Amino acid sequence: MKLLRVENDRFFFQLIPREKDLLEIVLRLYPVIPPTHQVLSKSSTADKANQHLLDEALAEQRSENKKRVEDLLTNPGRFRKSGDAIEMILMASEIEWVLQVLNDVHVGNWVLIGSPEQRPRFSPISKHARFIVAMDLACMFESQLLEAISLSS
Repeated sequence: MKLLRVENDRFFFQLIPREKDLLEIVLRLYPVIPPTHQVLSKSSTADKANQHLLDEALAEQRSENKKRVEDLLTNPGRFRKSGDAIEMILMASEIEWVLQVLNDVHVGNWVLIGSPEQRPRFSPISKHARFIVAMDLACMFESQLLEAISLSS
């Protein structure tokens, strides 16, 4: 994924078809972070009520983000064929929430493999292979979007 240009708060990216497929796969993994991962406290009853409010708010946010991901991927004006490549257009405000979604996929897969201190060695036969691949792809797209933002500043 390569930043082509920025015009009026719109970012134009070039992707090869395989990158577009991988981006779609990674975004459709959302949400990955387990709902029980965000814990306020493990103690008092008052905290349990607050935890319930947090859980509800996070569920609502996940639902909204899931809808936005689907809208992003199915919007016919979002992706345009350009020769052998595909041009993707994102508004600056959309990049922020795409980064949040990608971060959920990145961190969520790290949580699913046990939150290791060191990155596990990748092996295609590893029981963690699919989690590591998803984590790495999300990280790659996050890096490219962050680089695009920094280049446009």
